[in-house]
Amino acid sequence: MTGLKYLNGYPAELLAQVQSLVAENRLGEYLAKQYPERHDIQSDKALYRYVTELRQENLRNAPPIDKVLYDSKLDVVKHALGLHTALSRNHGGRLVAKKEIRIASVFREVPPEFLRMIVVHELAHLKEMEHNKAFYQLCEYMQPGYAQLEFDLRLFLCWRDMEKGRADT
Repeated sequence: MTGLKYLNGYPAELLAQVQSLVAENRLGEYLAKQYPERHDIQSDKALYRYVTELRQENLRNAPPIDKVLYDSKLDVVKHALGLHTALSRNHGGRLVAKKEIRIASVFREVPPEFLRMIVVHELAHLKEMEHNKAFYQLCEYMQPGYAQLEFDLRLFLCWRDMEKGRADT
């Protein structure tokens, strides 16, 4: 379906409902009603604190995170919204691993639920590298209603692309 690239793999009935909202120009209205607020975590320092608190709250035994930041290039590269990396360096004859989480800059201007969802997603990768059943169970544990939030975030991204397309014409 044109304009719904973030919803590939969802059932046809669900996509038809979304297409109906799009056709009636009500997708933005739906999202604004469901998620009326915007978060105030604007700096990399505030984001680092936020991610660290969530990790401590839910994954105490996970390795510490060395760096967290908003990354303006992530949204462009392969439609990545977040990225977790483990950099290994030889330091004085021993291997030192540093964990980083990068969040796409688009998340500076979203509802707090969407920011939390993407952070939970990236934190879950500290325990589960693959997007498998255990990974999604961990996401659901850290954020009840995770699957619905992920779907709504995908709706938001579709709407955002449509709005960008209208502005460009």
